[in-house]
Amino acid sequence: MSFRAPTRDLAFALKTVGHSDLMAAAFPELDEETVAAVLEAAGAFVEQELAPLNRVGDQKGATYANGKVTAAPGFADAYKAFVAGGWNSLAADPEYGGQGLTKAMELAVFEMVHASNMAFGLCPMLTQGAIEALDLHGTERQKRLVLPKLVSGEWTGTMNLTEPQAGSDLAAVTTRAEPDGEGGYRITGQKIFITWGDHDAADNICHLVLARLPDAPPGVKGISLFLAPKYLVNDDGSLGAPNDLRPGSIEHKLGIHASPTCVMLFEGAKAELVGTANEGLAHMFVMMNAARLQVGVQGVAIAERAYQQALAFSQERKQGRAAWNADGMIWGHPDVRRSLMLMKAKIEAARGVCLTTGVLADLGHLAKDEAVRAAAKARQDLLTPIAKGWSTDIGVEVASMGVQIHGGMGFIEETGAAQHYRDARILPIYEGTNGIQAMDLIGRKVTLDGGAAMRALIADITAVAGRLKAAPGLESVGARLDAGAAALERATDWIIAHKGPDALSGATPYLKLAGDVAGGWILGLEALAADGDDAWSKNRSALARVYSAQVLAQASGLADAVMDGAADLEAMTPEAMGA
Repeated sequence: MSFRAPTRDLAFALKTVGHSDLMAAAFPELDEETVAAVLEAAGAFVEQELAPLNRVGDQKGATYANGKVTAAPGFADAYKAFVAGGWNSLAADPEYGGQGLTKAMELAVFEMVHASNMAFGLCPMLTQGAIEALDLHGTERQKRLVLPKLVSGEWTGTMNLTEPQAGSDLAAVTTRAEPDGEGGYRITGQKIFITWGDHDAADNICHLVLARLPDAPPGVKGISLFLAPKYLVNDDGSLGAPNDLRPGSIEHKLGIHASPTCVMLFEGAKAELVGTANEGLAHMFVMMNAARLQVGVQGVAIAERAYQQALAFSQERKQGRAAWNADGMIWGHPDVRRSLMLMKAKIEAARGVCLTTGVLADLGHLAKDEAVRAAAKARQDLLTPIAKGWSTDIGVEVASMGVQIHGGMGFIEETGAAQHYRDARILPIYEGTNGIQAMDLIGRKVTLDGGAAMRALIADITAVAGRLKAAPGLESVGARLDAGAAALERATDWIIAHKGPDALSGATPYLKLAGDVAGGWILGLEALAADGDDAWSKNRSALARVYSAQVLAQASGLADAVMDGAADLEAMTPEAMGA
């Protein structure tokens, strides 16, 4: 089936989570009509240019031969069209050629990009992170010569962290950076799992690389960040000779076949230091946090794509006697309809969480009041691991439900439902596994401030629950959201009181609980904001009711899961597990 960009859903979600207020305060020239026009234009582009390439990209994939990577058929031309349309530069600083729009709008556009063709979207997604890292930490030369090319999309960016022995444990990085005697460095080492590490879609590729200087201290405090371009950049901005780096191979993966995942070999490659020596991990976290939120958006996007296909199939497939319609379409089977409504509700909830995080990122930069900026930054930090971890889990879950609705046809590659599930499965893994997101949530975001940021969020959720309990038709939603907020508060108190291994054992159910309750908050806000008489507007309340009954009703059990089981986990041995 063809993909339809969810522009109305996105515009409504942006308005509901405060984007209109942000525009009024910081972007008076940007109104809701302009936002809608941008979303419609982006939607038309992805429908016409990117979505048709999704299937061929999966089937043909990127290829590697003679030390070079060739993008999947049609992808290089599509990338040039993407750049020509200005879609790469939406939120970038106008000083470097960007359009200066909001981060939240960029996320909304990129959701449509990822939904139409996730393997394609990974290329400009990584470039956005490189832009942010160089904008904050780049040298004058890097900002003058490299940053404008990344903003325009003429060049692309990558993130080189992982090595064969150093996955999530970056303290084990061994790639070396030796001073070259000319003010630069020579990088030697091997990086793996480098997304779009090589391709033929852009004129140059700017690799941001973690490496160690000769006198670096051990561990993560001895890692520095370097810029190593595929082609050297002359002082006048022109391209020079090829650098001493190359792709060694590309990986053969479960999904995202059109995204070339490269083994990158740095063989004395010329490089420039980015930021301060031995502070590379902190500098790279700018790029990583940007990527983590974008990956959360990818979870929403692949769920949207899988949902649309499942919904269309449910209205084409006849099977048995349906309870709610006479034509036998499986849409009339109650469990199929329940599944589709739950899929839709979870998509809207995750979309709202991600866009809320984007609005908070904008407020953290743009609000005039320092206290508002600080509060926005604290809540953005709190929501980022939830947006990444919870939304990507939803992406996998909804894609799996999409396969299920197709029945046996979903297990057959020709229908396309399986591709969405295969593509989705990487999302809880890369840019920090969801287990790491859960540990980050409880270890840094909740306990370091004594739970202040989480308790402030819970207070806002409780206030919305009160409004819902007073709204006709939404009373049950308010009651369950109130109970969910209480369960989250109970689990938060326990996490703060039980630091260390006991708390870590409950990290994953805690992240799910936080996401489920935050998602209910978003759907409650949307139900309160939808005041139209059309079916689309009325569906906001129905989605909130389905979500509260199917998801929020489980909140108390999740809180119990956070607090119980640590002793059994600690006492367990591999032998007892059957090793």
